[in-house]
Amino acid sequence: MAGHIQDRWYKTETGPDGKPCKVKTDRYGVGLRYRARYIGPDGSEKSKSFPDRKKREAEQWLNNLEGDMARGAYVSPRAGRVTFQQYAEEWMQSQDADPLTRESVESRLRLHAFPHIGQRPMASFTPSHLRAWLRTLEEIGLAAAYRRVIFAHVSTVFTAAVEDRIIHENPCRARSVKAPRLDPRKVVPWSYGQVRAVRAALNERYRVLVDLAAGCGLRQGEAFGLGVEDIDFESGTLHVVRQVKLLRGRPIFALPKGGKARDVPLPESVAASLTAHLTRYPTTEAKLPWRTLDGPAVSVPLICRSSADKAIDRNHFNAQYWRPALLAGGVQPGPGNGMHALRHFYASVLLDAGESIKAVSEYLGHADPAFTLRTYTHLMPSSDSRTRSAVDALFVDASHSDGPKAAPDGRKGQ
Repeated sequence: MAGHIQDRWYKTETGPDGKPCKVKTDRYGVGLRYRARYIGPDGSEKSKSFPDRKKREAEQWLNNLEGDMARGAYVSPRAGRVTFQQYAEEWMQSQDADPLTRESVESRLRLHAFPHIGQRPMASFTPSHLRAWLRTLEEIGLAAAYRRVIFAHVSTVFTAAVEDRIIHENPCRARSVKAPRLDPRKVVPWSYGQVRAVRAALNERYRVLVDLAAGCGLRQGEAFGLGVEDIDFESGTLHVVRQVKLLRGRPIFALPKGGKARDVPLPESVAASLTAHLTRYPTTEAKLPWRTLDGPAVSVPLICRSSADKAIDRNHFNAQYWRPALLAGGVQPGPGNGMHALRHFYASVLLDAGESIKAVSEYLGHADPAFTLRTYTHLMPSSDSRTRSAVDALFVDASHSDGPKAAPDGRKGQ
């Protein structure tokens, strides 16, 4: 057994007969009786007290510690006293993630985790605390998808704490703690008429953004960050290599979402729209910092700029131009009807034309084709329709004979 157990109610002295005997101490009957002491891996002495008649429990505690140290799974009892907020803030400072991602994580934790669970010591969490917190987020009206993202951030913090030997296990992984389920609502793409109506209602200098999103699947920030040199008219290709993002309310250039550039096909209709736009609005260079507010300045001849000839601010654009265009085009503003709806339209057009999920995923810039499949599987042509078409083609002359003329491999039908 690692360490030893001190009995604070009794001490051993030498009796009149010269033999050791137990004698009550001044602490007899006061406070916890047993103190289990041991030397931790860092060389410092640590202890925990137990009440009267709990000596066996103290011994078991020390035995468990000895086993943890032997397995390399030891966690200092004092380590878990740090609060969730204290540890999370320290953890975030050590992350080397993209500044935009780090800002998003910090914001979600600050708004939706710290006020509810931030002051609780890490070692004191139980699954019931996480279940209560998730219920609170649901009651205040946060969308399931957003709650799921917040839950993932909190779980990541606990996982890091396990790896740092702050706690033994991640309470978010308990079987009784369930990540919020996504709403079963399916993506309903806009019709071609809606796309055209909103485009016509949009300020003329911004209409090309609709063409880039609905015709090439660009995200809003990617359309804002598209430069003249990113267009290859000869090969019919768009190089999506940057986006315009807001970091602490200020615009910066950054890589597309996921940190990965991509190429997408440039349809002739979109190429014609870009040519007309550049003729009417000759491009000038916009200079923004790269990736961080103090990053190196990068100059890009942007395709689409604000009326002040600067990179477009998404908040200003959405409020002053996009929302009015929706209303004028007969589309209700709200969740699902941002510029992202044009990407859904793009995906629906490709899938309806028989394009593969893998290709659609690549063109949209998704990290995983499985995500694309989950999002748009209901838009894919049904297998029963394909089956009927295949059989109809095979039996094209069945009405004039006893069966099909020949199977696909040249054999006579049976």
